[in-house]
Amino acid sequence: MSAPTLLLSDLHLPAAPSPLRETFRSFLRGPARESKAVYILGDLFEHWIGDDLGLVDYADEAQELRALHNGGVALYFMRGNRDFLVGKAFSAATGVTLLPDPVQIRLAGVATLLSHGDLYCTADVAYQRWRRFAHNRRVQQIFLRLPAKLRRRIAGAARGRSESDKQSKPVSIMDVDPGAIDAAFRRYDVDRIIHGHTHRPDLHQLEVDARIVERLVLADWHPGRCEYLRCDEDRIERVCLR
Repeated sequence: MSAPTLLLSDLHLPAAPSPLRETFRSFLRGPARESKAVYILGDLFEHWIGDDLGLVDYADEAQELRALHNGGVALYFMRGNRDFLVGKAFSAATGVTLLPDPVQIRLAGVATLLSHGDLYCTADVAYQRWRRFAHNRRVQQIFLRLPAKLRRRIAGAARGRSESDKQSKPVSIMDVDPGAIDAAFRRYDVDRIIHGHTHRPDLHQLEVDARIVERLVLADWHPGRCEYLRCDEDRIERVCLR
C-alpha cells in the first residue's frame, strides 16, 4: 500500500509560543513523515506580513518543513486569507510548492478541487471587496515596503476588525454560497471539493447536473482539537492529533 496524502488548514498558528505550534511541529515529525504528500490549504499562520518577518517569527516551523521536504515528502502550500503574503522566500526556505487557488488534483481515485474556501463566500460582499484589494499586487508591494512595526500594527488592526465582523454578520453570510460551489463543480468538472476557511468541518453530498458530488470541509485547529485529513488509495478519514 502506498503512503497516504495528508491535508490540513486553518491552524492559525500565533507568532508567540503556543501548544498549537508544538502540535504542528509534532505532526511534521510524526504522521507527515509517513506520508507521500502534505497539502496545507491556507491560514497555517494567524498572520503573515512578509517573508522577512514571518521566517523569523516561525523559524522553528520553517526548519521542520524543510526537514520534511529533505526527507522526500512533497509539500504544497495554498495561501489563505490570513497568510496570503506568503512568498517565494518562504518557498525557498521550506521546500514547499506554492499552489494557486483553486487547484485540481486526483485524490483517492477521485477528481478533486482544492481551495482555501474564501473564494466561495460570495454572499459576504464586503469581504470579497477587501479580498480583491488585498490581493492586488501593487497594494501588496507597497505594504511589504512599510517598516516592520507599522506592518504589525496594521495586521493587528485588521484582525480586530475581522473578529468584530464575525460578531455582527449573519452566520450564513460567512459560509460558502451554494451557487458558487455548484458553479465550481461545473467549471472544473470534478466530483469532490475540499476546502477550509469556514471552520465548519463536515461532509456534504450534493447533486449537480444529475450527478452526486461531495464537498468536504477541513477542520480548524483549536486547543481542544487538532485534526488533519488522511487520504489513502481507497478511503478518506479524519484523524485527530489531540
